Amino acid sequence: MLLKLAVRNYALIKELDLSFENGLTIITGETGAGKSILLGALSLILGARADSSVLLDHTEKCIVEGTFKTEDYDLEDFFTRNDLDYEGRAILRREINPAGKSRAFINDTPVVLAVLKELGDRLIDIHSQHQTLMLNDNAFQLNIIDSYAATGPLKDKYRSEFSNYRKLQKEYNELKEKHEKNRADLEYFRAQLGQLEEAKLKEGEQEELERDQELLEHAGEIKQALADASQLLSDENGSVLSMLRQARSVIGRINTFLPSDLNIHSRLDSCFIELDDISNEIARLEQETEADPRRLELVNSRLDTLYSLFRKHHASDLGELIARKAEIENSLKSIETNDERLDELSRLLLQATESLREAAGKISEIRKSALPSIESKITAQLKQLGIPNARFEISLTKTSDFTSSGTDAADFLFSANRQTHPENIARIASGGELSRVMLSLKSLLTKSMNLPTIIFDEIDSGVSGEVADKVGQILLGMGQYMQVVNITHLPQVASRGNVHYHVYKEDTGDSTITRVKQLSAEERVMEVARLLSGSEVTETAIRNARELIRAGSK
Repeated sequence: MLLKLAVRNYALIKELDLSFENGLTIITGETGAGKSILLGALSLILGARADSSVLLDHTEKCIVEGTFKTEDYDLEDFFTRNDLDYEGRAILRREINPAGKSRAFINDTPVVLAVLKELGDRLIDIHSQHQTLMLNDNAFQLNIIDSYAATGPLKDKYRSEFSNYRKLQKEYNELKEKHEKNRADLEYFRAQLGQLEEAKLKEGEQEELERDQELLEHAGEIKQALADASQLLSDENGSVLSMLRQARSVIGRINTFLPSDLNIHSRLDSCFIELDDISNEIARLEQETEADPRRLELVNSRLDTLYSLFRKHHASDLGELIARKAEIENSLKSIETNDERLDELSRLLLQATESLREAAGKISEIRKSALPSIESKITAQLKQLGIPNARFEISLTKTSDFTSSGTDAADFLFSANRQTHPENIARIASGGELSRVMLSLKSLLTKSMNLPTIIFDEIDSGVSGEVADKVGQILLGMGQYMQVVNITHLPQVASRGNVHYHVYKEDTGDSTITRVKQLSAEERVMEVARLLSGSEVTETAIRNARELIRAGSK
């Protein structure tokens, strides 16, 4: 339940601190005083989106903080799942800076807005005219039925199975689509693979062939260059080797006279040996190098084959072509293994479908068994709320496929007149009638909702007299099981509250701000009297107000 609400710099609120208690809390105030601003501020810590336009002073940040009692509401799992400290109380805080950036906190731990909203939805139910429009929403209607029929454990089991079913279905459809595409490409893959296998691709072959091609194409030029080099090195007349041999002989005669650390003679020996070896290698290469048109033709043909395959498979080299061959092989294997996985998924889907159908059937049976009780209680409540000929019915039909809520579609039917057959409530009911239906539904579910707090924003609009008094009784009765906060303009409803707050505007210098005051017993009498008589409070209105409050407290 909501224990405290602190608001700073929001809309017309400069600074506000409120404390809340069990039972029924009433909030009143003149039109435009800012009652809805309170709900706007509260909605921020429940996950509503906002920007810097909500700031009263655009040089300071807006802060809204709510303290909630969280014991007895099965919230430990939420805190554990989101790695938050659980202490039996939770402080939800929202900050919006002048730049419009928003930050959210739970117990001083930063959280994303979705987490704040999830906790907020489990702590407070804010009823507004917008929520009344949800009476025609299938998910909302089913939730009403399920809350009364207590299908929670069955729905949890169903949703777990439904999630598994959807995953299997998604995998099956994706695999089937891929499989069908691969099937269409099967012959194409086989032809490609056959061509690549026939080519007998080998790592490094391309480089070797291109090297051979270059040698064969320049064989004459290479042979001549090698012959020229050999002659320069080893020809008898003035070759490098002959001159080096003579230099070595000359130095040998004086070697004993030269500095020993220079090793000139031994170094000449090394040079002679190295050049002699090079000369022999060049001579050997020159003898081996021969033009070979047949070999060149074979090399060119093989390279043409490889280059053609490169172009066909968009490969830049032999490595990419071999990788493409492996891809085609994997695709062919995938087609074969997909058959097995598709068969397995088909079997698992069949099992999941049967299990879902059974779970959905049980939920439907429980829902149907609860309908007569819901219909009779809501109809009786509506008659007490000033619709004497009210009829409320619920139609359950089967959906064409599984949904996250089962296989039921709900339709709330309503009629306010004897001669009119119940029809879709959104099409036939007036705004006031919709509000009374919603109040009746919320009252019916008070014990089963396990919700700490419910806030009504003028749920009593469009009623007066005895009906207004009955609305007050219903709200007070709901307050025995949960915390109820009601914004109202009706004295009959206001007189029923356990706690009464008054919202008003105050001019301060060049600005107007909203303030909220908890009324004392006597101030409460004057406020109810104001609601009875208007701006001019009469003695009669005061007497009537005292009587209303006295009657409301019984």
